[in-house]
Amino acid sequence: MKKFVHHHWTRAQKKLATAYGRMAILAALAGVLSAGLFLLWQTSSDENRRIELYHEATQIKPGQNPMVMTVPPNGKTVGGPFELIDQNGKTVHDTDYRGKFLLVNFGYTYCPDMCPTGLQSISHALDTLGADADKVQPLYITIDPARDTPAKLKQYVIGFHPKIIGLTGSESQIETVAKEYQAYYAKGEPVDDHDYLMDHSSLTYLMGPDGKFISLFNEEIDPAELVKILRDSFVAKK
Repeated sequence: MKKFVHHHWTRAQKKLATAYGRMAILAALAGVLSAGLFLLWQTSSDENRRIELYHEATQIKPGQNPMVMTVPPNGKTVGGPFELIDQNGKTVHDTDYRGKFLLVNFGYTYCPDMCPTGLQSISHALDTLGADADKVQPLYITIDPARDTPAKLKQYVIGFHPKIIGLTGSESQIETVAKEYQAYYAKGEPVDDHDYLMDHSSLTYLMGPDGKFISLFNEEIDPAELVKILRDSFVAKK
């Protein structure tokens, strides 16, 4: 049996094959270009959505990080009633956390960068607060409920701090709570045949014991500044 088979082509066949080859190369290049332009547009669009949440506010506390906003974005209400599933598989509602200052964060357990950064800041702030940390309840709401089961969330958030509670739910429940908090998210690019990334805004919302909005900040906030914001809020709500 021959290991290789060599075909002798006529001049016309060679010419036709060359033409098809060039067309295939051009089509491939066009596909790559289109994909690149789409990715550029999507990245720009996502970033613009995030920037809008920061810059459409009308009041920022003097002397604070300009990424800390003290009025709701776009003048619209932030927060509202929700029904979700906690990391222990229990159905919970927003009213279950009344009496606590909430740090509400949206993300997912496969997040490679923004989520760990934000959760680490919250964890450091809780440790610094000492006994006052009992006044705070951090909630980590997944925007990827298809993969983030209660058990998966529990394993993830406990790795940052035992006080953080992970919340999931149905696709419609997550969509509802994200709209209430004006949190942006969308399914991103596939990593392989099974995994994918999620695009999402990286904001943490500070809600009062009455469930009303106090302020929001991004994942890069310094833990010391977060501690100051929380302690100021404790005093203001006395």
